[in-house]
Amino acid sequence: MIYLTAFLVGGLFSVLGQILLDVVRLTPAHTTVTLVVLGAVLAGLGLYEPLLQFAGAGASVPVSSFGYSLVRGALDEVERYGIVGVITGMFEITSAGISSAILFSFLAALVFRPREKE
Repeated sequence: MIYLTAFLVGGLFSVLGQILLDVVRLTPAHTTVTLVVLGAVLAGLGLYEPLLQFAGAGASVPVSSFGYSLVRGALDEVERYGIVGVITGMFEITSAGISSAILFSFLAALVFRPREKE
């Protein structure tokens, strides 16, 4: 049952992204930013954590979880260090993911050769 729940919730995030692309006619960059901001807003309202408990990977894999991670990191560090924690918390919790994305993108660029569009 947990696989079905994760699939359905992750699928709803994907459907929302596709609607933003096709119906609202947002660019892919705007769609990504909108989903990240949605995750951040849900985290700020305290709604993303219950969604993670309910859907597991269905809520932690989509790009909206990046917004959740930013807010969660900032809030945790604000409790520990005060207002300075807003900046340090966002970078501390997301640095591993960003570093991995940069590293793997670089490795992919070394292995694959781009082609000209025809």
